[in-house]
Amino acid sequence: MKARILVVGLGRSGIGAAKLLNAEGHPVIVLEEKEGNEFLEISNNLESKGIHVKLGKDLNLDNLSPFVEQIKSVVLSPGVPWNHPTLNYLRNKGIKIEGEMALAWERLKGTPWIGITGTNGKTTVTYMLQHVLEGNGLIAPMAGNMGYSGTELALKLTNQSQRKLDWLIVELSSYQIEAAEQIRPRIGIWTNLTPDHLERHGTMEKYRQIKRSLLEKSQIQILNADDEEIVQQKPSLKNGIWVSTEGPNNEKISADYWINNTGMILERGEPIFHSSTLKLNGKHNLQNLLLVIAAAREAGLNVNQIEESIKTFKGVPHRLERVGTLQGMTIFNDSKATNYSSSLMGLNAVLPPTVLLAGGQIKAGDPNQWLETIKQKACGVILFGKSAYKLKEIIQSSGFRGEIGCYKDLNQACIEAVKMSLKSNAKSLLLSPACASFDQYKSFEERGDHFKTLLKVILEKK
Repeated sequence: MKARILVVGLGRSGIGAAKLLNAEGHPVIVLEEKEGNEFLEISNNLESKGIHVKLGKDLNLDNLSPFVEQIKSVVLSPGVPWNHPTLNYLRNKGIKIEGEMALAWERLKGTPWIGITGTNGKTTVTYMLQHVLEGNGLIAPMAGNMGYSGTELALKLTNQSQRKLDWLIVELSSYQIEAAEQIRPRIGIWTNLTPDHLERHGTMEKYRQIKRSLLEKSQIQILNADDEEIVQQKPSLKNGIWVSTEGPNNEKISADYWINNTGMILERGEPIFHSSTLKLNGKHNLQNLLLVIAAAREAGLNVNQIEESIKTFKGVPHRLERVGTLQGMTIFNDSKATNYSSSLMGLNAVLPPTVLLAGGQIKAGDPNQWLETIKQKACGVILFGKSAYKLKEIIQSSGFRGEIGCYKDLNQACIEAVKMSLKSNAKSLLLSPACASFDQYKSFEERGDHFKTLLKVILEKK
């Protein structure tokens, strides 16, 4: 009986894992719970390479029964819960279970990794750091949550005879860290920590422990001293390089990189360049900048190299992305804000009064700070998608006195948001959903692209 590796999930990670394993000569079978034309096309492509695909089959024992005795190991996409009952059954049979990033680590650990995690900010740090490193001649691709999937990059590198990578910049979610305990970055970066993904991890302590574990296994730890949750982890983070926008010291931490009251960035007491070099709004982006500077210095760049690269960094798509102006009002696409704390950062970064566009698939978490900021900054709120009426209840119960509108989808919501913004003389119109996108979109990118398309049509008519 031929032993096979089971790959669960036919997203980018699953496709990368299946192709890599197949190229290495392993018999592979892929299980995907969804079906339809998009998946059929992918399936046909994989089948042509000798990879067997089962569409419309979720991860349960009935679907595995025809070949369960052939399974020698399982590779998971990030969306598959690590404690799924079927996986526990397979573990009890002695079958190895690992995430796609664990597979990538084994193939790519010869390259020094920069592992970036956090509830928010990790994508901006990933993009900014790559911009700085590659802008100075280093080969430093992005992988993980951004850029390539880990296995996709590993396969690409086996098929190319090119210069060895200098660094691999890897954005890692809690899902990916949980399923790849082998990963040990040369440099680990922790941006912040607020409640998120609790519907999967169960408790804040479990979520915190997963994030912390990546830093504990990193040779060099770069940490945000402005985040109280991270500061509380100091006893288990012995080799930390700390950054702060609030000066060199607080009660518990002496920062290595900080910003003084004139906006000058200091490295261990020596001024390097002014924080206004970065042309992005918000205190959170100054935190991101300091994390990037610290990592780039550890990667061997000098201060002038970093400053010149920061001058040309334009930000991340779907994160406080300026998409247009209308009668003195600036319109922002912040579709990447998929939780309360990320949306809170967006609200704090734009000029009030603001009309807020929010909605989608609500997540577990504490909305109180978000609600307080809505009361301070927003003159009106437009809600859309699956959780629109639930969010309306939450916002009204907080004492918000502005106008609130609820709409089925983003199409009508955009039209009404523009009307509300002009009527109330808003300075900003902000799509910052505070919710996942999966009620109506495949991803926050698709949601943000739809918003930009809708706004383009509206602005052309004005």
